Amino acid sequence: MTKVSNTAHILIVEDDFASRSLLVSYFEKEGYRVSETDHADALSAQVRDEGIDLVLLDISLPGRDGLTLTRELRAASRVGIILVTSKGDEIDRIVGLELGADDYVTKPFNPRELLVRAKNLLWRISGEDSASDDSHPQAGWRFEGWQLDPQKRQLTSPKGCSERLPEGEFKLLKALITHSGQVMSRDQLMDAIHDREWTPNDRSVDVLIGRLRRKLGDNPSNPELILTAHGAGYMFAGEVSR
Repeated sequence: MTKVSNTAHILIVEDDFASRSLLVSYFEKEGYRVSETDHADALSAQVRDEGIDLVLLDISLPGRDGLTLTRELRAASRVGIILVTSKGDEIDRIVGLELGADDYVTKPFNPRELLVRAKNLLWRISGEDSASDDSHPQAGWRFEGWQLDPQKRQLTSPKGCSERLPEGEFKLLKALITHSGQVMSRDQLMDAIHDREWTPNDRSVDVLIGRLRRKLGDNPSNPELILTAHGAGYMFAGEVSR
């Protein structure tokens, strides 16, 4: 497998020594700089001071939980965040995505799968950083006074306020606006958000729709932009241009 860059710095936050050692060894063999810790004290400061590019965060740490840490990390930086969860933590996984995590894996996981997810996320982060310095960024989408920048995953309001969307929200909004006027099923939207198996009762799409509606000021009881097609899925009703 081709290495992304031997300068990418990964922080593994895991209290189980065996699991942590396995991941450290695996990523170091792939050429990454790796730091490790079994606790979450001053995690945001460590990410900042050590120039961390990606955090692999166990969601079930003793003391301060991974969800609180995800919120704090996302508020302080654009660092990549992959949550490591147990199979029974479906609600925590959804909340983690809401709070700004970029991806998640469930235990027991295949280290090679985790490597692929980490590598892809680092590529995306690198692409966003390059785009922020580009004087000719890729054109985005405009709708009802809003603008969505695909390079920075940035949503800008009609008043000029900008926010970088978590990956799940960005992919969902992109799927909706690029199929404006069409009803998209939950299965179609799930496929657009993640390349992974989903359980039949997974409600991630509904949770992310709720978050997008709040950010767009779209009243959930009487939405005008993201409409619910009961029993079928969702449809974007705004006028979209490039």
